[in-house]
Amino acid sequence: MIDYSFDDHLSVITINRPEKANALTGDMLRALIDAVDKARESRAVVLTGIGKIFSAGASLDEVKTGLATDPVWEILSQKIADLSGLTICALNGTLAGGAFGMALACDLRIAVPDAKFFYPVLKMGVYPQPSDPARMKALIGPSRTKMILLSAQKIQSDAALRWGLIDEIVAPDTLMDRANALAETARATTLPLVRGVKAAITG
Repeated sequence: MIDYSFDDHLSVITINRPEKANALTGDMLRALIDAVDKARESRAVVLTGIGKIFSAGASLDEVKTGLATDPVWEILSQKIADLSGLTICALNGTLAGGAFGMALACDLRIAVPDAKFFYPVLKMGVYPQPSDPARMKALIGPSRTKMILLSAQKIQSDAALRWGLIDEIVAPDTLMDRANALAETARATTLPLVRGVKAAITG
C-alpha cells in the first residue's frame, strides 16, 4: 500500500490504496515513516498517490480506535520536514484530514486541477496535528488557516494556488513529469548543498 523507489538520488514515495481513497491505516503510516527514513540520503524526494485522491486522511475503520489522534501522524510529518533533500508533494487529487501534515511538511506542493483541500477537525471533534496550524499559517496566513481549520471550508485548487497553499496546478498526465523537473537541479548536486540552501531559507 506504500510504494518506494529510488533512482539517481531521487526517492519517490507513493500511497497506493486507491480503492479506499488512499485512506491511511496505522500500518500504512508506519510504512510511510520507514520510507521517509530510507530517503534520508536522497537529494530530492517526491511524495504522491495513485488514483484521483491523494489521501482521504485516516481510515474510518481505525478512527474509531483512536488513529486520528495517534502521535504517528506528527512523527511522520516531522520526519518529512527534517529531510535534507528537496521535498515535493505531487498531489494527484484531494488532500483531506490528517494527510495534510505530509503535504505541509514538504518544501513544494503541486496539484492537479480537480484537487480539493479540507481539514475538518472540528467536525471530527479532534485537534489538528500539533505542527499543522503553524505550518499552514506560514503558507497562507492566520485568517485563511482559520477558514480551513475552524470553518471547515473545502478549498478548490485555484483558490489554494492564490492563497499559497500549493505552488502550481499541473495537468494529471504531466504531474510526475513536473515533479521530476522540479527535482532535477537538486538531484544533480550534493546533499550538503541542498541542505545548506534549505537552512538558509528557513533560518
